[in-house]
Amino acid sequence: MVTARSLTKKFGKIVALQEVDFTVEPGEFVFLTGASGSGKTTVFRLILRDLKPTSGELIVDGHKISQLLSRDLAHYRRHLGPVFQDFKLLPERSVWENVALPLEVRQVKPDDIFASVKIALEMVGLTNRSHLFPSQLSGGELQRVAIARAVVGKPKLLLADEPTGNLDPKTGRGIVSLLKDIHSELKTTVIMATHNADIVNHFSQRVITLESGRVVKDTPKGKYDQ
Repeated sequence: MVTARSLTKKFGKIVALQEVDFTVEPGEFVFLTGASGSGKTTVFRLILRDLKPTSGELIVDGHKISQLLSRDLAHYRRHLGPVFQDFKLLPERSVWENVALPLEVRQVKPDDIFASVKIALEMVGLTNRSHLFPSQLSGGELQRVAIARAVVGKPKLLLADEPTGNLDPKTGRGIVSLLKDIHSELKTTVIMATHNADIVNHFSQRVITLESGRVVKDTPKGKYDQ
């Protein structure tokens, strides 16, 4: 699903990623961990093709990221479901409207949008909150809306960038449990970036650890201990 080979990204003289190598197979759930500034978000931005590699190779679902043309980006990103720490919901749109937005942009038929949004909201347990606006929701509910928006198009790859960062520990664990449930139900590949060792220890998945832009450890499922 995702393969990095000698992946390097520089911002001027600053090296954000250096000679990074890893492979995430289809259907895996992987934690990408490391301290702030270790390169986790840069990896995600490269996968989303917000950035291009300085050197090396990144292949996502058979696409060589550095070779993707601008006209092909929209189609490529349809298969990705990003989830952000700060939710990135539109405050003037209801829960339902926020979740429907990616499908509206793709000009999906209204009946299909209705069915897909209904399923996504059921999946995250927010069917009875669909009429509310972001300002009326708790932090955990906001992240559930963001997850519903990410999965409404049935992505092949779900990218969760510090999704528990703004949440209390109990709510954070609930969000990761939800991502695990979605992973199991949809068979979607999930990469979750986090610096939270408690979360990583609790859920016992494969862990790729970054330090100063390098992969320093790749720990199989069930073997991580910090």
